[in-house]
Amino acid sequence: MYRILIVEDDEIIARSIRKHLERWDYEVSAAVDFANVMEEFINFAPQLVLMDIKLPFYNGYHWCAEIRRISKVPVIFLSSAADNMNIVMAVNMGGDDFIAKPFDLDVLTVKIQAMLRRSYDFTGQSVVLEHCGALLNLTEATLTYQQEKLELTKNELRILQVLMENKENVVSRDTLMAKLWESDAYVDENTLSVNVNRLRKKLEAAGLEDFILTKKGLGYRIR
Repeated sequence: MYRILIVEDDEIIARSIRKHLERWDYEVSAAVDFANVMEEFINFAPQLVLMDIKLPFYNGYHWCAEIRRISKVPVIFLSSAADNMNIVMAVNMGGDDFIAKPFDLDVLTVKIQAMLRRSYDFTGQSVVLEHCGALLNLTEATLTYQQEKLELTKNELRILQVLMENKENVVSRDTLMAKLWESDAYVDENTLSVNVNRLRKKLEAAGLEDFILTKKGLGYRIR
């Protein structure tokens, strides 16, 4: 089931879109905190965003640019401001399509279906994990923190994924080694230590000091 986030401050429009898409078996959430759209985006982890341009606090262009910092999830703009300048702006800010208001809900659904097919038939789902302001994009193998994006190796990605998915718990060295074994390369305890230390240095250079903590005799956890 695909998840769709609606960023639309007109409650009537948002509610009608949501009810219609739910009949097509989509999981739909409508943003309510327009000062913190990224928080709702990260928590819901949608596969597609429907974005209005005129919003409280910040406009849709701003939020589309913020989404593009961490994700390639498709964004479809919905707006009554359908002049050429706004359409060009929407595309330049990272939008994938533009639908003028008023629109037919069936036409919107067809466009959504086409966009999802193009975006996910071959690439799979885009997943983002968040902790202490650090955003881990599992699809792109990147970590974004305070405007800086780090490119991660396969092992670094796997280590961070396991730690961030279990952020309330200590993860044993055996669990991490089992995850690294999926790369089909031999991994011993020394190899794990080398990978963790290299990852720590990369995180510290980006401002994430003490992000990975060692629990002696137990394993690792993130702060």
